[in-house]
Amino acid sequence: MKLLVVEDEPRIASFLAKGLRAHGYDIEWASTGREALQLGVEPGLALVILDLRLPDLDGLEVLASLRGSGATVPVLILSARGRVDDRVRGLDLGADDYLAKPFAFEELLARVRARLRPGPAAPGGLLRVGGICLDLQTRQVTAGGRKANLSAREFTLLRAFAEHPEQTLSRQELLSMAWGTYFDPQTNLVDVYVRYLRRKLGGPVIETVRGIGYRLRTDPR
Repeated sequence: MKLLVVEDEPRIASFLAKGLRAHGYDIEWASTGREALQLGVEPGLALVILDLRLPDLDGLEVLASLRGSGATVPVLILSARGRVDDRVRGLDLGADDYLAKPFAFEELLARVRARLRPGPAAPGGLLRVGGICLDLQTRQVTAGGRKANLSAREFTLLRAFAEHPEQTLSRQELLSMAWGTYFDPQTNLVDVYVRYLRRKLGGPVIETVRGIGYRLRTDPR
């Protein structure tokens, strides 16, 4: 999934790119407003993270131009200009979210995921990822054409993975998605349920990303 980071400060841009790539995103970087206008209309772009203080154009001008050209890509403004009137103007011009600097990376990541969250399931309530199919109505799962009998919690955890294929999810994110709250970060609850899923789904479907969390592979080898 491709994201565009529009940020003129190389240090911040590098920090964002490194963190987002670690979670499975492809990153393009624009350091000026004019670059952002060129890259912001590229096909396949999933989200724009937009700073407002750019060397050539104001970020709000960039946003207005993108929306004026018909671009519907979600835009998350990330700026030190955090006053209420700045936030209101940005949202009025078509931004989907606004996060003020300084920021916590985990909050930025959560907001990115929220904007990229899939829409309603396909007709019939089916969610297909690679060789896995989840029926969201009957809560039945097949993997490689074989039925997998999952518990309610296992199904919820697998759905969290399936809604973010090829994206690395931290244990705390998975706890929030599947259990609805943050537990003690030292708990091994996620690790235990990942083992359950691996055993029932068969094969290396869920990959461990050392030091970060887990990722659902769409082409497991």
